[in-house]
Amino acid sequence: MPVPGMITGKQSFGGRANSFGSVDGFPREVHLPLARYRFRFKGSGAEHPQGYLGSAWRGAFGRALRNIVCVTHLDACSPCLLYRSCPYPYIFETPPAPGAQKMRKYTAAPHPFLLEAPAESEKADAHHVGLTLIGRGNAYLAYCIHAFERAGQQGLGRGRARLLLEGVWQAGTAEADAWELIYRPGETLNARPPGVPSVPPAPAWARLRFVTPLRLQRDGLLVRPEMFRFSDLFSALLRRISMLTYFHTEAQHETGFAELVKQAHQIECAVVDLSWKDWTRYSSRQKTTMQMGGLVGAVAAPLEGASPLWPYLWLGQWVHAGKGTSMGLGQYRIETASLPKMKSA
Repeated sequence: MPVPGMITGKQSFGGRANSFGSVDGFPREVHLPLARYRFRFKGSGAEHPQGYLGSAWRGAFGRALRNIVCVTHLDACSPCLLYRSCPYPYIFETPPAPGAQKMRKYTAAPHPFLLEAPAESEKADAHHVGLTLIGRGNAYLAYCIHAFERAGQQGLGRGRARLLLEGVWQAGTAEADAWELIYRPGETLNARPPGVPSVPPAPAWARLRFVTPLRLQRDGLLVRPEMFRFSDLFSALLRRISMLTYFHTEAQHETGFAELVKQAHQIECAVVDLSWKDWTRYSSRQKTTMQMGGLVGAVAAPLEGASPLWPYLWLGQWVHAGKGTSMGLGQYRIETASLPKMKSA
């Protein structure tokens, strides 16, 4: 089966930020283009994957992508001549560029992708997994599709359940829940360019519901339910969005981080309904099980007088927060019932 064609037409994966206006000197929107894709598979046998499969999909996706694109077959990527131009290290290892002014002490920047797998097992005859590509990561969509197709054929989970790709859908806009078919195996790929999620007016209150375990750290320790502070979430989110913008777009995202974090420290959640959800995953690289539990539940935060924080909170629904985001952890949703209606254009 042929590799799907690259995205066609004029593409923009993150030029300099447009002028969206500002609130107290801070942007109304954060210029981080992204696109959301959904893969639908059909089970090909009696076995079918069980439980939350974010980690399993990440591992299968990575192995398949490396097998597809690697031409030197070295044990490690970093000594390879193609290290800075190959899709696999950019997507999965994401080394900072030699001249990068940020994260110079780190070996990896935030990856330009994340997965969203169903929280519960699906029926044997259907399986879905979501892929979000950020900024320049969208240039590699065709490779990702081929890798997911190969991963499904090779089998997923402990039972190596074989899955056949039926099609790929893309959200009509970055934040929409309407999906359009863009690819079927053997046909032409017809994807839209990535876009920046539209930000509604800031509400007086925001209720955040954590869908997958949220792993936050403070002073080197995991934040437990009784320890949670709004600033723990916002600081991690601000840092993540800043790094994604810096490494995966051409936008210059320099804003008053210290002032934003200061505002976040002043917010006290009126409702904190959190619990700890244990989750164990097996690391094929480290040959051992790993504990990846985190916070689930909901919090309600007052935002009156803190509207500069709102664009980051809103965007965080699609880029996730905390540790383990590439396998789908740290996903949250903002309840829309209390939000002001957006003015029509």
